[in-house]
Amino acid sequence: MKMLATYLASRGLDVLTTREPGGTPLGNRLREALLQTREHVDPLAELLLYAADRAQHVRTVLRPAITQGRIVLSDRYADATTAYQGAGRGFPQEMIETVINLATDGLKPQLTLLFDLPVEDSLARTRRRGNGVQDRLDAEDLEFHTRVRDAYLKIAATEPRRVKIVSASGSINETQAHVLDIIIPFLRKWSPTGIK
Repeated sequence: MKMLATYLASRGLDVLTTREPGGTPLGNRLREALLQTREHVDPLAELLLYAADRAQHVRTVLRPAITQGRIVLSDRYADATTAYQGAGRGFPQEMIETVINLATDGLKPQLTLLFDLPVEDSLARTRRRGNGVQDRLDAEDLEFHTRVRDAYLKIAATEPRRVKIVSASGSINETQAHVLDIIIPFLRKWSPTGIK
């Protein structure tokens, strides 16, 4: 995301990078509470805390940036709730959709990049990145992460115009080249400011 933001900014585009959870001061506190706690977090509390983070994020960061004509790059959004709390935790799809619609007020991304990697490879990268220290979700078992990945792939299959799969198995530069192959034509078509 940093590489993409730098690339777009170098072409004169106004770019905002953000993340969920943690795209607001409240979100950063919720992120810490959700991911770094040693306390058992009830799955319903987890779902609602992520929704609270998203509601704050949409209303105080995303909508204002979109209104200003900025390009918003967000590390995760509502699909994460479908994958992690829906498939991972087993909440019914109707409940997940209701919570997402309430939190997002219907705001959907125009384009989603799904960085895909086999679960075993992803878990190995996570362990290396954190020097063996894992957050609460990273520490879940292989079956949980498999359900999450399968849910993301199902979203991509259901919404192929919005969700583009990017193989994350290559080098950073190979992955970035694939990202640009998707982003540049998209921005030429959709962005009011375009891209040079």
